Amino acid sequence: MAHDNNSGDENNTPDDEFQRILRDLLAGKPVEGLPEGFTIDPTQFANAAGLPTDPAALANLFSTLQRAMNSTDDSIDWSLSTENAKTLARPQTLEVSAADRDVFDRELQVAALWLSEATDITELSETPKLLTRTEWISRTMPTWSQLAEPVALSISQALTDAMREHASEEMLGAVNGASRLIRNVGGALFATQLGQVIGQLSQEVVSGGDIGIPLIEHDTAALVPQNITAFGTGLDIPLDQVRLYLAVRELAHARLFRNAKWLRLHLISAITDYARGIHIDMSRLENFANDFDPTNSTELRQALTTGAFIPPKTEAQISAHSRLDSMLALIEGWVDVVTAEATKRLPKADAIAEMVRRRRATGGPAESAFSTLVGLELRPRRLREAATMWTRVSEAGGAEARDNLWAHPDILPTSDEIDTPELLLQRLGLITGGTTDESLSDIDQAIAALLSDTSIERPVEDTHGGITDDPTGGDPSVGNTPTV
Repeated sequence: MAHDNNSGDENNTPDDEFQRILRDLLAGKPVEGLPEGFTIDPTQFANAAGLPTDPAALANLFSTLQRAMNSTDDSIDWSLSTENAKTLARPQTLEVSAADRDVFDRELQVAALWLSEATDITELSETPKLLTRTEWISRTMPTWSQLAEPVALSISQALTDAMREHASEEMLGAVNGASRLIRNVGGALFATQLGQVIGQLSQEVVSGGDIGIPLIEHDTAALVPQNITAFGTGLDIPLDQVRLYLAVRELAHARLFRNAKWLRLHLISAITDYARGIHIDMSRLENFANDFDPTNSTELRQALTTGAFIPPKTEAQISAHSRLDSMLALIEGWVDVVTAEATKRLPKADAIAEMVRRRRATGGPAESAFSTLVGLELRPRRLREAATMWTRVSEAGGAEARDNLWAHPDILPTSDEIDTPELLLQRLGLITGGTTDESLSDIDQAIAALLSDTSIERPVEDTHGGITDDPTGGDPSVGNTPTV
């Protein structure tokens, strides 16, 4: 088959050949070495990837892929995500008016005073930010790219392996010599899709900590006034009460992460550990391809967004997910309890809290983001149990006993203690226990000393049950988590 770009030139490199193949595919042309009639319709291609299909968006998509093909850098260009997200969010973005800033500034001051009555955790050193939707994208994208990179690299490698395994003899040399090119194109597609997801998310989130993890670095509190107004519309609740309640929640979330400096890294490490284990199950992909109708782009999009090609979780992923689930439940449960205490003056606080719970129970803004990107559910299943546990500690030992448990990861409530708060109350000496295990008694005394004296060096239990001075405890998921 002849081609206009002189594909038969003997001086062509494997990269040149593979670029020609990709260009022909993306232009809807047939390609020698592939089954007859195998072409890519640009509109169906974009639709299957969950991307806009209007002419301008298609032109931008293929321009992005062209830049990826010509790039000599192996890293993923995450600026594509930022550009795509802002393009989606910008038409609906409203600037924060001076009047809105005055209102929110006053309510944030009240929220800070109320919160200080409910927790001993100190106030933030930075003034909370009021962000537009596009500003929220800019401030959170560094964290999004950090979370998404392991998945993007894994999927790009899976594309390379799949093409190498199924390439005809005529194409095998081109595929083998163009692995970097394949990774670049796969990474560009993933970055573009990430931008689409974040752009949609920017229209829903009400604050920096809305999805349960600190997306904004330096533990800064941030509110998105436009989305708060949208959230409060139609609730039959005065909007000033909605603003004040959500301000208290955001300040509580930001104060917690500023106080427990190890917590942000701990969470992100658990997510990235999970994401690194993601790969594509080629047998599932082949089974899907056998029955796939190329004209049905909806079927492919559903398969991509529901993780149909991702095999069951590995043991390491199950462990990372379990740690993450418990940690998110502890964080959100603590925030719920402290916010309830701080907003007891608000007449409609219970009604607003119920709306927040319903939003979270039905998925909330985080669900589509993480299920699409890493196949990970960030809806803590044990939130109610964690909130009950924090309430029991507050009632038995006060806010100080409750908040001191965030001093170090080794003294946080365990999974068993979330389920049975009496075990935690016994450990803290807030109720008398019935155990006769002397070694457990010694551990209880050591933990009580840790809670009362932060100058004591804390031993860490390693993954084999021993005691080590290694602050990571032998757990690679903790990484370089600093001790406090």
